[in-house]
Amino acid sequence: MSTKLFSPLQIRGLTVKNRIMLAPMCQYSAVNGIANDWHLVHLGSRAIGGAGLIMVEATGVVSEGRISNGCLALFNQAQCDALKPVTKFLKSQNSIPAIQLAHSGRKGVGDWEVYAPSSIAFSEQSKKPRELTAQEIYQLVEHFSHSARLALEAGFEVIEAHMAHGYLMHQFLSPLTNKRNDEFGGSLDNRMKFPLLVAQALRDTWPKDWPAFVRISATDWMQGGWDLEQSVVLCNALKKIGIDLIDVSSGGTVANASIPVAPGFQVPFAKEIKKQVGILTGTGGLITQARQAEDILTNQDADAIFLGRELLREPSWPIKAALELGEKIAIPKQYERAY
Repeated sequence: MSTKLFSPLQIRGLTVKNRIMLAPMCQYSAVNGIANDWHLVHLGSRAIGGAGLIMVEATGVVSEGRISNGCLALFNQAQCDALKPVTKFLKSQNSIPAIQLAHSGRKGVGDWEVYAPSSIAFSEQSKKPRELTAQEIYQLVEHFSHSARLALEAGFEVIEAHMAHGYLMHQFLSPLTNKRNDEFGGSLDNRMKFPLLVAQALRDTWPKDWPAFVRISATDWMQGGWDLEQSVVLCNALKKIGIDLIDVSSGGTVANASIPVAPGFQVPFAKEIKKQVGILTGTGGLITQARQAEDILTNQDADAIFLGRELLREPSWPIKAALELGEKIAIPKQYERAY
């Protein structure tokens, strides 16, 4: 292999065939949290297109943990069984099946009561959440463990905890959304407690030879909010737990943040966390060109590229990137005539 983008990435006992990973993106197409043909074809197409790892969308660990009525969930057998054909097909294409476990907290928009670390609404148009009790917080840790066990049964090989984009675990982390005065609020250690309990539960549940990721927002893009300095402290704690890769994003906590969106705008966060913590990082955010992705990796700014909207636009982006970079990769035999 002459390029970094198409070099394998070894994480614990798994080898990802290249550094291109499908970012988790809600499809709003599930019924009662259950995957269907859309998820199989959507995710399977990106595996056919050459992505090394396919991350399933934010998947609720309880019904009210979904973002919307159309989002996936994983807390019962029917939801588990519906995902088995998906993981089977992804593996048949030599792509690693991964799933992001999540809880929407105050940002849920379905027909249920929302709750959060503190009773602060996301916006004037949003529901006002109920403040969680300490007992409920500990119960949620158990829900994450239960969903992880179902993910294992469903055939996933990588698990990711969603601590980004203003959803429940991020709500605990940010001082803008966490105004508690108990063991789960106030100091940085207290605000990190629930997310770290979840990370520990997932690591304890997941096989030792398989990776566990965490997605974070490195900054709220808001004065007095969550920032890179706190992210480094969190990532050091996650590394000690045994988390293998930090999937670095940003924003999502508050509705009025001003985010300087530009090509590669989140790369500096991944670079700094990789440098200061000494942990694998993935990056995303307006990465659209093969050479752009290759440069990020060769500059050691990150270890993997998470592509979202670009893979929606072009499911075969990895194959085209390989051609552009002069890299020879395996192409499904059914498609070889096209190349």
